[in-house]
Amino acid sequence: MVTNFVSEKAKLGKNVKIWHFAYVGDNAEIGDNVKIGSLAHVDYNVRIGDNTMIEGMVYIPPLSRIGKNVFIGPAAALTNDPYPASKKMIGVTIEDGAVIGSRAVIKAGVTIGKNSVVAMGAVVIKDVPANTVVAGVPAKIKYSRKEYDKKKKDWEDG
Repeated sequence: MVTNFVSEKAKLGKNVKIWHFAYVGDNAEIGDNVKIGSLAHVDYNVRIGDNTMIEGMVYIPPLSRIGKNVFIGPAAALTNDPYPASKKMIGVTIEDGAVIGSRAVIKAGVTIGKNSVVAMGAVVIKDVPANTVVAGVPAKIKYSRKEYDKKKKDWEDG
């Protein structure tokens, strides 16, 4: 019984963990210590940096670029075709340290800035500046990453 598929043309770093029924396509480059959850689909020509965690049911289309220390929550979807079904595609870029919440959708060509946070269920249709938190449909800036980290610490300590 096959529990997942990893292309022979994919390059996996050290200590990569890929859970059940996940897919990793041709020419994908996965860094060290990456975790890919069950039912995730990492398509061809995708790059993922070290120490990134991709939860279950995430879709990462071709041409996506994901940095180091990124978290992508369950069922988030990145897109690569701004005008489906087009012959020309462009990937999503998620820079180092970003957090993408569960079921967020990121439009083709968008860049999520370094250390930014995309709230669960957000629909991101334009670039997100570094160190900001966005939420809503369409996603809008809500506050800074510094404020997010304070709220997170208060929650964890409370």
